[in-house]
Formats: sequence, C-alpha cells, structure tokens
Amino acid sequence: MKGRHDAVATGYSDRNNRLNGSKGMGLIHIELFATLDLVGQAPGGPDEDPEGFPFGGWQAPLLHEVTGAQIAAAYEGTDALLLGRRTYDLFASYWPHQKEGEIAELFNSVPKYVASRGRADLSWAGSTQLGPDLAAAVREVRDRHRNVKVVGSLNLVQTLLREKLFDRLDLWLHPIVLGVGKKVFDTGAVPTNLTLLHPPAASPTGTVHLRYGLAEGTPRTGDMSAPDRGLGDDA
Repeated sequence: MKGRHDAVATGYSDRNNRLNGSKGMGLIHIELFATLDLVGQAPGGPDEDPEGFPFGGWQAPLLHEVTGAQIAAAYEGTDALLLGRRTYDLFASYWPHQKEGEIAELFNSVPKYVASRGRADLSWAGSTQLGPDLAAAVREVRDRHRNVKVVGSLNLVQTLLREKLFDRLDLWLHPIVLGVGKKVFDTGAVPTNLTLLHPPAASPTGTVHLRYGLAEGTPRTGDMSAPDRGLGDDA
C-alpha cells in the first residue's frame, strides 16, 4: 500500500506544480459562463451567436460587481488568448476600439491564437491562426506561454475537453434555465476527474463561481448500499 500511496502523493504534487506554474510548461485556463442547465451560448448579447437561439445576452441582467471582480482576478497574469473563430471575430470587432480598462489593455496587448477551419481575417494586432492539427497546435501554444486563457469559444472548448488539454476551468453558473442552446459540456465531454481549487463563491444575484483543476484518472463507481459504498481502502 505504501508504494500506491507514494504514487498518489506524487501525482497530487505534480498537479499542484502544474497549477502553480512551477514547471516549464504553461497552463491553459478555460473561462466559461453558463446557465443552470449548462447553456453557454451567447451570454454577452443578442448578436453574439443568434442562430436558433432567442436568449442572446442572458448574462447581462445578472452581472454584478462581485462577478466582475472575480472575472478580473481570473485574468491576472494572462500572457496569451486562445480563441475559437466566432469568439475571435466578436472580440476583434470590439476590443481594438476600447482603449481604457485593464481587460481592454490586456486583450489588445497579448498574443491571440485562433482556431479556425477556414481562413480567418486576422486584422487584430498580434493574432495568429493555428494549424490544422489543433491539439498539437494548442500544445505548442502552451509550451510558449505561461498562462493561456480560453474565453467562450464553445467549439474549441469541446476539443480541449476531449483531449484534456486544459489545467483549470472557471465556471460561472447563473440562476436561470433556458432549455435551449449550445451546452458547455457537449460533444467533447469525456470521463474526467476534477479538483475543486477553492470554495464556491456567490454574487448577490445568485451567480456562483466554481474553479476546478484537471485531476488524474477517470471517475470511479461504487455502491451506495455497501457499507463502504464500494470505495474500499481509498475511502
């Protein structure tokens, strides 16, 4: 048992080193806004992703300064953005014209990497289109930077989830149910263990910030009717 526990301890140590950025390889952090039924489509406005979706801008009435401060803190230390094509086009039409504010300064100054099947219009300064082997290209970006942020970009997120190419997931859950729309965990979701990195924090409007780190292995099963619920020595 000692060898097994040593291996587990080593695994936790390695994950902590990764999350703290103490190894050479950088970190990929996913930042997502979702409803209680995990819809992540078009939180910011009606024109963001309108196809078949009548609730664009659902986040706006629920935004609170507490959530705003959490979002700002999440972006501290960011040295690159990793974006899907739709999110990039939205950002490129807005942020270059914003000259004031920490987020505007950050977004306009750091390198932007764009995942797109077609040829992207890279008019935003500092933008680069990733190659066709997306997983390999993302690994190269992670090797090049210390703190890479993925914002929105639900199609890209599915690839990152499937390949487990992320280190931290920030999820802001909003107290509404829509019943329609693209989901945060959709075609890319695979069995994955996560570790809660700090206690959930709620805003006065009921939005809850959850921060998870990628953990090793896949979910286990047990039996709730068993004395130890089937967890054995690791319970």
